[in-house]
Amino acid sequence: MENFIVSARKYRPSTFDMVVGQKSITGTLKNAVRTKQLAHAFLFCGPRGVGKTTCARIFSKTINCENSTPEGEACNECESCQSFNESRSYNIHELDAASNNSVDDIRSLIEQVRIPPQIGTHSVYIIDEVHMLSSAAFNAFLKTLEEPPSHAIFVMATTEKHKILPTILSRCQIFDFNRIKVKDIAEQLAYVAQRENIECEPAALQVIAQKADGGMRDALSYFDQIASFADRNITYQSAIQNLNVLDYEYYFKLVDFFLAADISETLLVFNDILNHGFDSQHFISGLNRHIRDLLVAYDGKTVELLEVTDDTKQQYLEQAKNTGIQFLFKALQITNQCEISFKSTQNQRLHVELALMNLCNLSPKSILSIVEKQTEQVKQNVQVESKEKVQPQEKPKAKVNLSPPSALNTSIGNVLNAEGKTLVRKEKKQVEDNQERNAVFTQEQLLDAWKYMVESVQASSPLAYNLVNSVKPLLKDDYVVEIPLSSDFQKSTIEKARDILMSKLIEKLNNSKIKFAYNVSEKARPKSVYTNEDKFKVLNEKNEKLDQLRQRFNLDFG
Repeated sequence: MENFIVSARKYRPSTFDMVVGQKSITGTLKNAVRTKQLAHAFLFCGPRGVGKTTCARIFSKTINCENSTPEGEACNECESCQSFNESRSYNIHELDAASNNSVDDIRSLIEQVRIPPQIGTHSVYIIDEVHMLSSAAFNAFLKTLEEPPSHAIFVMATTEKHKILPTILSRCQIFDFNRIKVKDIAEQLAYVAQRENIECEPAALQVIAQKADGGMRDALSYFDQIASFADRNITYQSAIQNLNVLDYEYYFKLVDFFLAADISETLLVFNDILNHGFDSQHFISGLNRHIRDLLVAYDGKTVELLEVTDDTKQQYLEQAKNTGIQFLFKALQITNQCEISFKSTQNQRLHVELALMNLCNLSPKSILSIVEKQTEQVKQNVQVESKEKVQPQEKPKAKVNLSPPSALNTSIGNVLNAEGKTLVRKEKKQVEDNQERNAVFTQEQLLDAWKYMVESVQASSPLAYNLVNSVKPLLKDDYVVEIPLSSDFQKSTIEKARDILMSKLIEKLNNSKIKFAYNVSEKARPKSVYTNEDKFKVLNEKNEKLDQLRQRFNLDFG
């Protein structure tokens, strides 16, 4: 029986051209080999499974190839290439820094670096997971890394570049590997499926590629897993079932319910998703991405950013037409906020359900939206009525339409209708009152109204109450009420309570033309005190014994 080899190892690239999704990096390395401009240290950085160690091995094999191609690829026929392919090359040394991270391990490597290669021109040392080295090991490695023997080349790989010392980074040529695009992963999986005679649907490969999150190794592992589960016939349903991925149809269905403002069906779909074993956070994250994809599909210029099959892309385009740009923006804000605060809430299911209900209320068909529109319509009609009352025109007056919309039931419509009529009546009454408040009043009537005002403001403004209770207002021309005061502080106190004082006077005197004027008496203002002698005189007027005390102890003003 033939031993099974996982696809990640079986289809591991052996040349630069076979590396998926890293064309800029492989092109640079090939040019370096072809022109023989090789640095002594390289650092490959990037996420897992994107080809860092693979490129390091191909690079090591190529620089020792005796008959490399003009494009900078290894020939795979010379003794050096054959020994590498058969894993018996003495020119290429691999070190796992995760388990060999001490100073002694680095010292052993430094001793080994001194030995020249037996076959080929270079000894290549591949250090994987180099960020796992200790600080002491890094420091012991610095001198050798900066000035290695001419035959030694170091290729280091890491997923966490930020953990490496800056002194190490400054001695290396750094290559940043990118996440592999979904399209490139799907194409590579289709190639593997063809070679392995496995039937697969394009939508299934798309799901696998998205689940891999930019890593080819993860994608090939998922591919092997689903191929075994589906008996070498990979379908879309088998892929989402095995990878525990939510079907696109759930999200399309939910958005339709959002637009229809159907809260009941929305909650039932969410309950069905939970019954299938999906996590609430996983669901809200997928919904967030779905709404983002709808926003991308809303504009034809950005539709190419969708990483889905052509059939699914057409579904996005059709649903995006039925939504509005404002709906999508507000929906993104709701789902994003729900995802951010998900872990901090205690009742996570209720947290997601509230977000779903808010999404339903974004629709123009929702009850809240209809009530808001009706209220806005009432306000606009009130303004029209007010303007026509204050400034009558020859045109016919606009009628207030307070009939409830068809989407509202009768009770809600009646309540809204009654409230609207009440608003109109209040606004009309206020306009009429403002026009009629021109009553003439006398000084005696002003004093009576002033007492009424004092009693009204006692609870709301005690400071103003004490002040206005001690002054006697005077009626001047044009309904100006003059208030005699003794300081600017009293004036500022009156000003703070001016609105409530004025409203009480207008209410009592039935005149909206009343104005306040302040008469601050200069005589009542205290004399300014500058010297110590002046201060003493002021205090002595209040207490004559101060002067006796000064004379008794023979005190001076200083």
